[in-house]
Amino acid sequence: MTVAVQTGLWTLDAGASTVALKQKTMWNLVTVKGAFTAVSGGGEVGPDGSATGSLTIDAASLDTKNAKRDEHLRGPDFFDVANHPEITFVVRAAELGADATVQVSGQLTVHGISRPTSFTARLTRADADAVTLDAEFTVDRAEFGIGWNQLGMMRGLTAVSATLRFTRTGA
Repeated sequence: MTVAVQTGLWTLDAGASTVALKQKTMWNLVTVKGAFTAVSGGGEVGPDGSATGSLTIDAASLDTKNAKRDEHLRGPDFFDVANHPEITFVVRAAELGADATVQVSGQLTVHGISRPTSFTARLTRADADAVTLDAEFTVDRAEFGIGWNQLGMMRGLTAVSATLRFTRTGA
Protein backbone atom coordinates (compact mmCIF):
# COMPACT_ATOMS: atom_id res chain seq x y z
CA MET A 1 0.00 0.00 0.00
CA THR A 2 1.49 3.33 -1.02
CA VAL A 3 0.24 6.34 0.91
CA ALA A 4 1.01 9.98 0.29
CA VAL A 5 0.64 12.69 2.91
CA GLN A 6 -0.20 16.20 1.75
CA THR A 7 2.59 18.78 1.81
CA GLY A 8 2.06 21.63 4.27
CA LEU A 9 1.50 22.51 7.88
CA TRP A 10 -0.30 20.18 10.27
CA THR A 11 -1.62 20.76 13.82
CA LEU A 12 -2.23 18.12 16.46
CA ASP A 13 -5.92 17.51 17.14
CA ALA A 14 -5.62 17.15 20.92
CA GLY A 15 -9.20 15.94 21.31
CA ALA A 16 -8.58 13.00 19.00
CA SER A 17 -5.07 12.16 20.28
CA THR A 18 -3.78 10.21 23.27
CA VAL A 19 -0.39 9.72 24.88
CA ALA A 20 -0.32 7.01 27.53
CA LEU A 21 2.18 5.04 29.57
CA LYS A 22 2.41 1.69 31.35
CA GLN A 23 4.91 0.72 34.03
CA LYS A 24 5.25 -2.55 35.92
CA THR A 25 5.39 -2.02 39.68
CA MET A 26 4.96 -3.97 42.90
CA TRP A 27 7.66 -6.40 41.72
CA ASN A 28 5.92 -6.94 38.35
CA LEU A 29 2.60 -7.84 39.98
CA VAL A 30 0.80 -4.60 39.03
CA THR A 31 0.82 -2.56 35.85
CA VAL A 32 0.21 1.15 36.41
CA LYS A 33 -1.44 2.81 33.43
CA GLY A 34 -1.86 6.52 32.87
CA ALA A 35 -2.60 9.06 30.16
CA PHE A 36 -1.56 12.65 29.65
CA THR A 37 -4.63 14.82 29.17
CA ALA A 38 -2.89 17.95 27.82
CA VAL A 39 -0.92 17.44 24.60
CA SER A 40 -0.18 19.90 21.79
CA GLY A 41 2.00 19.98 18.71
CA GLY A 42 2.33 20.24 15.00
CA GLY A 43 4.59 19.70 12.07
CA GLU A 44 5.35 20.25 8.45
CA VAL A 45 5.50 17.85 5.52
CA GLY A 46 7.95 18.99 2.87
CA PRO A 47 7.67 18.59 -0.90
CA ASP A 48 9.96 15.54 -0.71
CA GLY A 49 7.59 13.83 1.77
CA SER A 50 9.87 14.30 4.78
CA ALA A 51 8.31 15.57 8.01
CA THR A 52 9.48 17.53 11.03
CA GLY A 53 7.60 18.82 14.03
CA SER A 54 7.17 18.74 17.78
CA LEU A 55 4.92 17.41 20.49
CA THR A 56 4.56 19.05 23.91
CA ILE A 57 3.00 17.29 26.89
CA ASP A 58 1.96 18.99 30.12
CA ALA A 59 3.68 16.65 32.61
CA ALA A 60 1.20 17.62 35.34
CA SER A 61 -1.68 16.33 33.20
CA LEU A 62 -0.79 12.66 33.85
CA ASP A 63 -3.87 10.84 35.10
CA THR A 64 -3.54 7.29 36.49
CA LYS A 65 -6.99 7.34 38.13
CA ASN A 66 -5.34 7.51 41.58
CA ALA A 67 -5.00 11.06 42.97
CA LYS A 68 -2.39 10.17 45.61
CA ARG A 69 -0.19 8.35 43.06
CA ASP A 70 -0.63 11.17 40.52
CA GLU A 71 0.55 13.71 43.11
CA HIS A 72 3.64 11.55 43.80
CA LEU A 73 4.35 11.25 40.07
CA ARG A 74 4.18 15.06 39.73
CA GLY A 75 6.64 15.49 42.61
CA PRO A 76 10.45 15.50 42.74
CA ASP A 77 10.75 11.66 42.83
CA PHE A 78 9.40 11.45 39.28
CA PHE A 79 8.44 14.22 36.83
CA ASP A 80 9.17 17.16 39.19
CA VAL A 81 6.62 19.30 37.35
CA ALA A 82 7.45 22.39 39.42
CA ASN A 83 10.88 22.47 37.73
CA HIS A 84 10.14 20.51 34.53
CA PRO A 85 6.53 21.23 33.52
CA GLU A 86 6.80 19.92 29.96
CA ILE A 87 7.80 16.73 28.20
CA THR A 88 8.76 17.40 24.59
CA PHE A 89 9.55 15.36 21.53
CA VAL A 90 11.11 17.20 18.60
CA VAL A 91 10.89 15.25 15.36
CA ARG A 92 14.09 15.59 13.37
CA ALA A 93 12.97 13.16 10.64
CA ALA A 94 9.91 11.11 9.81
CA GLU A 95 10.11 8.97 6.70
CA LEU A 96 7.05 7.19 5.33
CA GLY A 97 7.66 3.69 4.01
CA ALA A 98 5.68 1.87 1.33
CA ASP A 99 3.97 -0.30 3.96
CA ALA A 100 2.45 2.65 5.90
CA THR A 101 5.19 2.52 8.52
CA VAL A 102 6.88 5.74 9.52
CA GLN A 103 10.46 5.76 10.80
CA VAL A 104 10.58 8.56 13.37
CA SER A 105 13.72 9.97 14.95
CA GLY A 106 14.07 12.94 17.21
CA GLN A 107 14.92 14.33 20.62
CA LEU A 108 12.88 13.37 23.70
CA THR A 109 13.16 15.68 26.72
CA VAL A 110 11.86 14.48 30.08
CA HIS A 111 12.74 15.86 33.50
CA GLY A 112 15.03 18.41 31.80
CA ILE A 113 17.19 15.73 30.16
CA SER A 114 17.24 15.25 26.37
CA ARG A 115 18.03 11.98 24.61
CA PRO A 116 17.84 10.90 20.97
CA THR A 117 14.85 8.62 20.47
CA SER A 118 13.77 6.61 17.42
CA PHE A 119 10.79 4.36 16.85
CA THR A 120 8.50 3.02 14.15
CA ALA A 121 4.99 4.44 13.92
CA ARG A 122 2.12 3.24 11.80
CA LEU A 123 0.09 5.53 9.56
CA THR A 124 -3.49 4.39 10.20
CA ARG A 125 -5.30 7.16 8.35
CA ALA A 126 -4.26 9.63 5.69
CA ASP A 127 -6.43 11.87 3.58
CA ALA A 128 -6.21 15.47 2.39
CA ASP A 129 -7.32 16.90 5.75
CA ALA A 130 -6.20 14.48 8.48
CA VAL A 131 -3.41 12.04 9.31
CA THR A 132 -3.39 9.58 12.22
CA LEU A 133 -0.28 7.86 13.54
CA ASP A 134 -0.05 5.07 16.11
CA ALA A 135 3.23 4.46 17.92
CA GLU A 136 4.56 2.33 20.75
CA PHE A 137 8.05 2.45 22.22
CA THR A 138 9.82 2.05 25.54
CA VAL A 139 11.74 4.49 27.69
CA ASP A 140 14.31 3.83 30.39
CA ARG A 141 13.34 6.21 33.22
CA ALA A 142 16.90 6.20 34.58
CA GLU A 143 18.20 7.79 31.35
CA PHE A 144 16.06 10.82 32.20
CA GLY A 145 17.09 11.08 35.84
CA ILE A 146 13.92 9.42 37.17
CA GLY A 147 15.43 6.70 39.27
CA TRP A 148 13.06 6.47 42.24
CA ASN A 149 12.48 2.78 42.93
CA GLN A 150 11.60 2.13 46.56
CA LEU A 151 12.47 -1.44 47.59
CA GLY A 152 13.08 -2.35 43.95
CA MET A 153 9.33 -2.28 43.23
CA MET A 154 9.59 -0.77 39.73
CA ARG A 155 11.31 -2.94 37.14
CA GLY A 156 11.78 -2.77 33.43
CA LEU A 157 11.12 -0.07 30.92
CA THR A 158 8.18 2.30 30.73
CA ALA A 159 5.97 1.56 27.71
CA VAL A 160 4.68 4.63 25.88
CA SER A 161 1.82 4.46 23.39
CA ALA A 162 0.43 7.28 21.32
CA THR A 163 -2.34 7.85 18.83
CA LEU A 164 -1.78 11.22 17.23
CA ARG A 165 -4.22 12.84 14.83
CA PHE A 166 -3.03 15.83 12.84
CA THR A 167 -5.19 18.12 10.74
CA ARG A 168 -3.92 20.11 7.81
CA THR A 169 -3.74 23.83 8.47
CA GLY A 170 -2.13 25.20 5.33
CA ALA A 171 0.29 24.80 2.48
